[in-house]
Amino acid sequence: MDNATITKIGVIFYALVIAFFGINHFMYGTGMAKMVPKFLPGGEFWVYITGALLLAAAISFLTNKYTRLAGLLLALFLLLIVLTVHLPAVLNAPDDGARRFPLVNLIKDTGLAAAALLVAGRTPYRA
Repeated sequence: MDNATITKIGVIFYALVIAFFGINHFMYGTGMAKMVPKFLPGGEFWVYITGALLLAAAISFLTNKYTRLAGLLLALFLLLIVLTVHLPAVLNAPDDGARRFPLVNLIKDTGLAAAALLVAGRTPYRA
């Protein structure tokens, strides 16, 4: 199997994972709203917007339309979530047990951001 085929399969898998997370934002929006930083009013609204943006990125990756832009924006978004949601939750957790879940999310979203950069980097820049 050549590199192009491996890359296409990887992008499809990644898009499906991102779509899964986007769908979860719609299915569990009320519960996820508790994780929205307090400085953002309308917590559930942001969860649904996030879900829509994740689905848009997945569609972009699957259709190979605006892939570079979608990858860069997704990476930026995920890193913002790491810094504004997961990192504060890790730092403010009262004990190791409470720290485990936000730490896993921090690492997961950092990895997903890295993969989004890989997807963006595989797409030639067109001015």
